[in-house]
Amino acid sequence: GMSVSWIAAHARGVVVSFHVQPNAPKTEVQGEHGGALKLRLAAPPVDGKANDTLVRWVAERLAVPRSAVDLISGEKDRRKRVLVTAALSNEAIETALLREPRTKS
Repeated sequence: GMSVSWIAAHARGVVVSFHVQPNAPKTEVQGEHGGALKLRLAAPPVDGKANDTLVRWVAERLAVPRSAVDLISGEKDRRKRVLVTAALSNEAIETALLREPRTKS
């Protein structure tokens, strides 16, 4: 399929680029923004909380272990790059991250 600008190949897996906005009421995708997936994070930008929330959100969305998701750059920046070392295609990652989460009934 079409390749998206915010997903890139990496020697150890796939890298996803995010542009995060902390302090949001809930964690949600805001669309694409300058080669990144724009994500509002329900976390304060302190003590790695935003980073932790981002990594956990990615792992949950992709249904992979937390250990398969690594923040590789942007620790103190809004632009963050996350390495996913699970065997997932770019298409699978794109679909999982963009889909609206199923609401828990």
